Amino acid sequence: MTNPETLKVTARGDREIVMTREFNAPRRMVFDAFTKPELVKQWLLGPPGWSMPVCEIDLKVGGAYRYVWRRDSDGTEMGMGGVYREIVPQERIVSTEVFDQAWYPGEALGTIVLSEQGGKNTVTQTVLYQSREARDGVLKSGMESGVAASYDRLAQLVESSGTAGMGKGAPNHERTSNGGSGD
Repeated sequence: MTNPETLKVTARGDREIVMTREFNAPRRMVFDAFTKPELVKQWLLGPPGWSMPVCEIDLKVGGAYRYVWRRDSDGTEMGMGGVYREIVPQERIVSTEVFDQAWYPGEALGTIVLSEQGGKNTVTQTVLYQSREARDGVLKSGMESGVAASYDRLAQLVESSGTAGMGKGAPNHERTSNGGSGD
């Protein structure tokens, strides 16, 4: 794809999906958007009509995260969580991924790499599944449209000038953050 603003999804090897997208924002802002619950809840929503009532992030190696999405039309919920295995602030996040109602077998391992050049940030998100069948099932699920919609929201969030709370001061990524904003 020639448009850098477009999500590129590819299968790599037998068990991986690689998703790449460029953002017109510094990687510190994009890192914050991936790691601060108040920001994650604004963009990581999949297709239109979903919200995220639960977003808990304990951003440290061995710390856990938990997301629950809700379809606004009927209240259907989908939850997932995992554990952080590696965190390099503003560069790399590695974590496990398990859904409450498994729609693919086993646990997946996700790696997010942020690379900045000339004020633009490329996010490369790789997910390693336990089998080729699991990976292929995810590719056939239509997940690409949900990821694309989320990344479009992320672009709007980080590229808009005056984004409240983004990039202000030195973030403390070692503390536990919960999305308890009164929902």
